[in-house]
This record gives sequence, C-alpha cells and structure tokens, in this order.
Amino acid sequence: MATVVKGIEGFQPLEGRHLGWSNWHLVDQDRVNLFADATDDHQWIHVDPERAAAGPFGSTIAHGYLTLSLAPVLLHDVLEVEGMGFGVNYGCNRVRFPAPLKVGSRVRLGAEVAKVEEVSGGGVQVTLGLTIEAEGSEKPCCVAEVVYRYYA
Repeated sequence: MATVVKGIEGFQPLEGRHLGWSNWHLVDQDRVNLFADATDDHQWIHVDPERAAAGPFGSTIAHGYLTLSLAPVLLHDVLEVEGMGFGVNYGCNRVRFPAPLKVGSRVRLGAEVAKVEEVSGGGVQVTLGLTIEAEGSEKPCCVAEVVYRYYA
C-alpha cells in the first residue's frame, strides 16, 4: 500500500523513512525491443535472444536506462502525492547498475526519503533513494538517488 503525502508539508515527517516496496513487474523482450527502437540502441545483448544466450549473461538483458525509466511507474506503487499544484523530475544525483536485469525477470522498487528541503517558489525538493531489484538476484539491478520538486 502506497504512502500518501497530502500537501508539500507532508514530506518533512517522512525524511529518513523507508516507504516500502512496489509490486513486482515483468520486464519482457517486447518491452526491451520497444525501448531499443525508441533509443536506437539495438545492441545484441538487448535484442538478440539467440546470440545473447551464448553471451556473458546467458540471456538478453534490459538496457540500464530502461531499468531506470521504470522508476516512476514502480514508485507510484510506493508513494502517492496529493494536493500539489504540480511536480517535476529534477534529476539524478547518482545512478548505478550493480547487476544486469535479465529479460523475463520481475522487478520491484524500494524507496526511502533521504532528504526534504524547501525551495523558492513555494515548493519542496525531495531526494529519494531508490533500489530496483530483480526477483532472485543477489544484487540490485539499479540503485539511484533521484530528485523531485513539488509545488503547492
């Protein structure tokens, strides 16, 4: 169940708190192929299952940036923000891909509110620590510190 934040003042009490984990979501070859088409990154480790089976990972793997791009949809399972005028993705402070995300895996996201700061214009800047893990993997497939800004 998602944590619901009502108004920008609702973020401050969450600083330092882990919000939980999203539901599991399947990353299949069709999704990887669509991402390859959107980014013109058709490297065989992503789109050629036969060749990738004999490669270093034993199967095709998702693009790192595809994995990261799943964060907003997975985050919605963990955090809902209400009573805001608008919010924007302000960027990333750090992103790493410690383990490959094999195609056909299910992933989930965990989130922690690392920092909450007031910003000019009547808003807050919220830094979230995100971990995306693949089911059965010893290491996460993505760890990121992302920054959002929310305005009243």
